[in-house]
Amino acid sequence: MMKAFAAKASKRLNWAVERIVALLMLLLVLDVWLGVVDRYLFHWQLPWPEVLARYLMIWAALLAISAGIARREHIGLSILIDRLPQGIRRPLLVLVDVITFALFAFLCWYGIDFAIGGGNRQAMIFGMTLAMPFAAIPVASAVAAVQVLLVAMRDQGEVIIDPNDSLSSGAGAVQ
Repeated sequence: MMKAFAAKASKRLNWAVERIVALLMLLLVLDVWLGVVDRYLFHWQLPWPEVLARYLMIWAALLAISAGIARREHIGLSILIDRLPQGIRRPLLVLVDVITFALFAFLCWYGIDFAIGGGNRQAMIFGMTLAMPFAAIPVASAVAAVQVLLVAMRDQGEVIIDPNDSLSSGAGAVQ
């Protein structure tokens, strides 16, 4: 029961995060394209496309971490774990989940102070505080921590590969 709930919640969270990342990447491409057109065609000398691209890229990259977690797609860990005997694989996967959760919980906790501190700094080009760009760290870390927890509950130390997941390739892809 709990395993099925965790699998469904993980899949839904990942679905939402992937769409947000796709939107951020679309905005990033449009922003960079605008910057190129500005620089080489119209010479408007817009000051903000490069800065906006940086913020969009940071948010997209950090949020995308949870999509990799949902599919257990970490190349280094997959190569190692796939070569181990089942008796060692299960406790290792559980240990990796616990350590990973602790890491993202730590980043979220201390990232909150970082984002609050960004509220005291100004982005000169936009005339806004840096709280929103800096918030990418605690927000993405919280999403990743939740995803790690759901994946750990879903897999329970097993390597699960979903044949219906067109993107599955690593150890323990979304079920």
